[in-house]
Amino acid sequence: MTEKTAVKKVKFVSPRRLYGMLKPELDAAYFSVMERGALINQRELRDFEANLAKFVGTKYAVGVNSGYDALMLSVKYRVKSPADEVIVPAHTFVASCSAVVNAGAKPVLVDVGADFNIDCSKIKAAITPRTRGIMPVHLSGWMADMPRVMEIAEKHDLWVVEDACQSLGSSIDGRGAGGWGDAGCWSFYPFKILGGYGDGGGITTDDEEFAAWARRLRYNGEDRETGEYHAHGYTCLLDNIQAAWLDIKLRHLPGWIARRKAIAARYKAALGELPNLTLPHYDRPGFDHVYQNYTLRAREGEKFSAWMREHGVEVLTQFRKPYYKHAGLGLKDTGFPETEALSREVCSLPMCAELTDEEVEYIIATARAFYGK
Repeated sequence: MTEKTAVKKVKFVSPRRLYGMLKPELDAAYFSVMERGALINQRELRDFEANLAKFVGTKYAVGVNSGYDALMLSVKYRVKSPADEVIVPAHTFVASCSAVVNAGAKPVLVDVGADFNIDCSKIKAAITPRTRGIMPVHLSGWMADMPRVMEIAEKHDLWVVEDACQSLGSSIDGRGAGGWGDAGCWSFYPFKILGGYGDGGGITTDDEEFAAWARRLRYNGEDRETGEYHAHGYTCLLDNIQAAWLDIKLRHLPGWIARRKAIAARYKAALGELPNLTLPHYDRPGFDHVYQNYTLRAREGEKFSAWMREHGVEVLTQFRKPYYKHAGLGLKDTGFPETEALSREVCSLPMCAELTDEEVEYIIATARAFYGK
């Protein structure tokens, strides 16, 4: 690396820069909402829900306060007994598992495959007479093998709740993430591919009864049209101003996905020759990767990630310690070798639509320099 190529910092994402790119549209939405005082459950939320459902390919969408709320509500609707078991991948953010626990069921962990998603060949062994559902998690913009998941679910009469929080826009054979199971769950946390300016989440479904139930439960159990309370609910409604901003960003998402794919292709061309890096290019026919994250595996583990940080590249090393190893969660570790191997090696490079070509080249140069290239 030379003085000529050195830059001060490459951020993992840059919400400030992205705001600058969309400032006129975002500001106009803000003033429209604020001048009307339209803060809770207004037109902007309904419009965003309709557009999200259309984008995913479902009949309904329900805006909630976070991806966790989406998961918890979607599982809670289907849990009938504390003995109910739900199959969850061992490699994911803890919220996937916590949603099952807080919905009143028991999570049963299954190891993942080389693509970071649930290993469908291991699901059958985890099914017991108490199994009621499966929660596949689509990590980093790449979907779990949903045709296989749905085949297993149908055979064993199980419901499926997709944790699609990292994969909006991804698809298999043209069918979108969040449109396969009984429910699809979304996070609009600021660093997501579709991020708000604060937290947010959503549910997509074709089930009219469930959509109506979720709309009531997110607002203290109340039917806002009749005033009738149907259950002891929660306060987890997506704020109207966040919905307004998300609706604007949703219009730009196809272009942003194209930009992410172009960056991923550049990474592959420049880093693919390095033998100690395993890149996230799986090339399964019909599967579409939208690169929410560009998550690779470095055989040198933390040494590689530390090098990138030391040279100004902000990287993520999510789940270095698998969630089931945190004693406070009280989970059973039955041995998940693939999860533990990738947890030691995982590193996500910067990946966002606002990255410049110069920054991409610097990231590449920094990674290659670690290997003496």
